[in-house]
Formats: sequence, structure tokens, C-alpha cells
Amino acid sequence: MGIGKVSLKLVIDRSKRTVLFAEAGKDFVDFLFHILALPVGQLIHLLMETGVMGSLGNLYGSVDKLNNAFIESSKKDSLLKPKAPAFFHEIPFLLFDTSPSSDSTRYYRCSTSVHCSYVALHPSAKCPVCHISMAHICYLVKPPAGKPAAESGGKGGFVLGEAMYMVMDDLAVEPMSTISSITLLKKFNVEEIGHLEEKVVDLGMDEVIKLLTTSFHSEKVLTDVFLRGKRGRS
Repeated sequence: MGIGKVSLKLVIDRSKRTVLFAEAGKDFVDFLFHILALPVGQLIHLLMETGVMGSLGNLYGSVDKLNNAFIESSKKDSLLKPKAPAFFHEIPFLLFDTSPSSDSTRYYRCSTSVHCSYVALHPSAKCPVCHISMAHICYLVKPPAGKPAAESGGKGGFVLGEAMYMVMDDLAVEPMSTISSITLLKKFNVEEIGHLEEKVVDLGMDEVIKLLTTSFHSEKVLTDVFLRGKRGRS
């Protein structure tokens, strides 16, 4: 898993102790959108450590416990360790690594692979060219990490350019603008600007886990994660 962090500026209504919205850049918005494309098996594996996955966690555990007499071994890994889409390596900010690691995706080849170009998912397979058992282990190499957005002109990931975004307390996202900010303040009946507070918070792996788990049951995700969790820096 990655160890990167990203900073968010929260706009807080002090009188209600509620996050109105967060000012976020491309890196955080790409991360949020990346969650939507994350294979369910990987999401469950990540969140099972928190003990909050309920029935989906039980389903995942059931597959994990089945031995090869009851489930195809090659297909078991596809459920427990599903591969993320290839475009994930383009995202400049990945708080957790969704690409398969070299020790989790195992393939097999024959001993004369200099002349053969076949690989198999199981060592019992026979090479279609030399008819030798494909018992030699080889691994899938991960693609190179994408360049930071600043170096790639804002390309890669999901959203375009280096625009700023408003991420609402319920994780709804829209482009940042003065008009949208004013509209939001009216929507939440904020009459006194003095009641507003800005707080910069760092989002790391702990906050990612809290954000993911909280998003399953709350529509005040940013408030629950950052105002009831560890403090940010003003």
C-alpha cells in the first residue's frame, strides 16, 4: 500500500460543528472517482481489517476458506484478489495500491520458454508447442507508476486539468467557483461569515479507511471523519 498523503482545506460552520465542503485538487477527486471503479473483492479485503463489512465480509471469508476440492484454484484468486483496470496506474495519488503485486499474480511456463511464448494459470497445463508441463513459475510485472499531474500537464487520472473542486460533506463533487460557494452558503443558511472556519487536514491511510467505512452509512462523511477524528492544522 502507498504511503502518500494529500491535504484538504475544510470549510466548517463552527456553530453547527459541520463541514460545509472541502476545497480539493485533482489528486483527491481522482482518488474519490477511483473508488467507484475499485473491484469489490479488493474493497472488501481492504475494509475487512476494520470489522465493518458485515455479510459481504462473511461471503469473502467463505471463499477464502474453501479448499481446492470445492473451488477452482485459479478462479479463487480472481474473487479474492481481483485485478484493477489497467488505467489505475495513471492516477497520480493512490493511497492504496490496487495493481497486482509480483507475489500475488502467479503464472507458469514450460522449461523451453525461449522458443515458446505461452503461459498458464496452473502448473498442470501442457505447453501446446513442446508438450512439457508448464511448471516453472513466473510473475506479472506491474506497470510503471504514472507521472504526477504537475509533470504531465494535468493528464492521467479521471478529471482534467488543475482545477479546484468542492467536495461536499456527502462526497458530492462539483467544480469550485465563487458563485457555487455563495450558493452553498445560502443553501445551509449561513448568515454570519464569522461562523465559518477553515481547517487544513491531511488524508493518509488511516483517513482513507475511515472515509470508506463511513461512506457506507453516513451522508456527513467529512464531518464524521475529520471533526470527530484527529485534528487538522488551522
